[in-house]
Amino acid sequence: MNTKKILIVDDDQHLLIGLTARLKYHGYHVVTSMDAVSAIAVAKRVSPDLIILDLGLPAGDGFLVLERLKEIPDLSVIPVIVLSARDPVPNKQRSMDAGAVAFFQKPPENHAFMAAVHHALGETTALNVFLTT
Repeated sequence: MNTKKILIVDDDQHLLIGLTARLKYHGYHVVTSMDAVSAIAVAKRVSPDLIILDLGLPAGDGFLVLERLKEIPDLSVIPVIVLSARDPVPNKQRSMDAGAVAFFQKPPENHAFMAAVHHALGETTALNVFLTT
């Protein structure tokens, strides 16, 4: 079985623990990073299938990470889901314009969030579609 790798980039230790547990429960291999600089290095090293990215990070914000990812050919094709505590009104559209495939405000609703993860990884099923409608 080919386990898909997900990189979570967030400086909130409690959120990392919770998301890691949730994603591992669903069978994913999870790698974490807690700042913008190491996020790019980790992404280069592990070549994740999906990145879950916070916008408020030490050493640069999530928009900087999105920008850098798009500049690196091998990383530019990795789908990114933004998960942020920032106001969604200005940040959702900016995230999508920067290349994110989805935007969730913290804490994300479990079913919709997991449906977005499955969809971003190309694992969309009828149940996933139902849960996102």
